[in-house]
Amino acid sequence: MEERTGIFAGPDPFEIARRWLAEAEDTEPNDPNAVALATVDETGLPNVRMVLLKEIEAHAFVFYTNYESAKAIELEGAGKAAFVLHSKTLRRQIRVRGTITREDGPQADAYYKSRSLGSRLGAWASRQSRPLKSRAALVAEVARVTAQKGTNPDRPPFWGGYRITPSEIEFWADGEFRLHNRFRWRRADPAESWEIVRLNP
Repeated sequence: MEERTGIFAGPDPFEIARRWLAEAEDTEPNDPNAVALATVDETGLPNVRMVLLKEIEAHAFVFYTNYESAKAIELEGAGKAAFVLHSKTLRRQIRVRGTITREDGPQADAYYKSRSLGSRLGAWASRQSRPLKSRAALVAEVARVTAQKGTNPDRPPFWGGYRITPSEIEFWADGEFRLHNRFRWRRADPAESWEIVRLNP
């Protein structure tokens, strides 16, 4: 295969992803780490929504959510998910598909504590994805939780992280005349070496 140079250079796709995200942080006006997360329900019907990618680890990508939310139920049911991170200003995207595991330990505790107090209390108050009588009811629940939990709440047992361990990562960059550059990294098992191919636009 041809040598990968420039923005595609390097033997480690996670390092390339970290590099691209760091560049996006300098140019995107809002949420450069926002990804469109795709799941399927028990019938196979797809669902997609935006979440914030919080960590790119040595072999995985991590985000956080309510474990009782619709997305979490679908993640747990299928054990697989996909996402795309689109950097509009850089005209690049990263597509990821892989398997799901929970991050429900000290790493999740540390991230929870790093959030603003309002966001930590909101995690306790929101019954994510379930019907809500009114905005006023949610505000009242936040007030109740604030009085109960105080200014240093522990992470809720129903809130934490998910780790996507990819079997496939694709790096895409805009090309002139829509002749885009695409490289796909694929492997069946994290212990295996990556198969890397250039794809047609």
